[in-house]
Amino acid sequence: MTTHSSNLSFKFSGVFFFFAALFSQTAVQAQFRVDVSGVGLTQVPISIAAFKGEAVGTQKISAIVSADLERSGQFRSIDAGTVAMDENTQPDMSAFRQKAVDAMAAGSVTRLADGRYDVRFRLWDVVKGSNLGGASHVVTAPNLRLAAHKVSDYIYEKLTGDKGVFSTKIAYITKAGTRYTLWTADADGEDAFAALTNTEPIISPAWSPNGAQLAYVSFEARKPEIWVYEVATGKRRLVAGFKGSNSGPSWSPDGRTLAITLTRDGNSQIYTVSASGGEPARLSRSEGIDTEATYSADGKSIYFMSDRGGAPQIYKMGASGGGATRVTFSGNYNISPTLSPDGKWLAYISRAGGGYKLFVMDLSSGAANAITDTNADEKPSFSANSKLILYATKFQGREALMTTTVDGRIKTKLGGAGGDIREPAWAPMGH
Repeated sequence: MTTHSSNLSFKFSGVFFFFAALFSQTAVQAQFRVDVSGVGLTQVPISIAAFKGEAVGTQKISAIVSADLERSGQFRSIDAGTVAMDENTQPDMSAFRQKAVDAMAAGSVTRLADGRYDVRFRLWDVVKGSNLGGASHVVTAPNLRLAAHKVSDYIYEKLTGDKGVFSTKIAYITKAGTRYTLWTADADGEDAFAALTNTEPIISPAWSPNGAQLAYVSFEARKPEIWVYEVATGKRRLVAGFKGSNSGPSWSPDGRTLAITLTRDGNSQIYTVSASGGEPARLSRSEGIDTEATYSADGKSIYFMSDRGGAPQIYKMGASGGGATRVTFSGNYNISPTLSPDGKWLAYISRAGGGYKLFVMDLSSGAANAITDTNADEKPSFSANSKLILYATKFQGREALMTTTVDGRIKTKLGGAGGDIREPAWAPMGH
């Protein structure tokens, strides 16, 4: 056993796109309920036994792990029974095989003398009857959920070969009354933390590649300006407060540069600026509106929205500017591009059938498909392992955050109990 220590109405504006004002006036609750729907092509049947001693903590570790794995779309939970098991228990493989279980995990939660908790687990391949290892996470009470997410990450990677993203963070915006709040939360929506609050709109949060900073747009100066917030310290700095509007921040993969949209020279155009501030460099030079820039995974290209052809479409240009190539051709209104970290997928929003739907394009073939059955989708953001997409939408008459697998087969609704949530952004791996 290895040991580890764990310490948002689409409206095309003559200036730029933004999603801000139409939030619910009700108070937003920090907790979410999780609803998983859909069936994947192949899902691993797995059982997570109740962890021995988990009642001593403030979180039910086994339930969190089961929910994480189901949310990924790769697993189907099968009841392990009511008997708690720990990491040293030899499971009855034949009994689990009779339930058609392929893998199972068990563990324990022990409160240590210093008040911390030791969360241990072991994973088993039921089909082969083999031990797939485990880990120990010694954490404080507030980090018990994080420990559970790390258990989920381990199991996910062992059984799929891909990194898990359960211990990563998300960011989103809410408006309650006259107050706008930028929140960070676990990937499942729990443990929400109010990073920033203002009576003027806050929009467009974007995580730095190392997850240590969040760029965002604030209207506190009664005009859109771009700020960077340091997650660990709460400090912030103004990066772009130029004449006109400053919007749409997107980090370069090396974290040194931000691609932004400015109107300082006329129409909205794409610029870059140092993450520490300074004089911007103009990249796009069109007579239309260019905005919503986002870097490709390798940092060599920038995808962006432009109406230079008469309608909003997605284009691509080099990271240092120059000529642009049109990327989207299906539909006459395509906006909000985002690239998967593995460079394989382009997610964007397309106006279709009177609504706005999340589309995913296979960049190798150019084939694009709508992957949702909702009609008010906004702001897609990929998980760090490129397997899931976080987006905002309207579900049953209310704004909500959802995740979907890239093929659209499995969707999870993160429903705010007392308000609306918008402008989601998924943090990079490990944050």
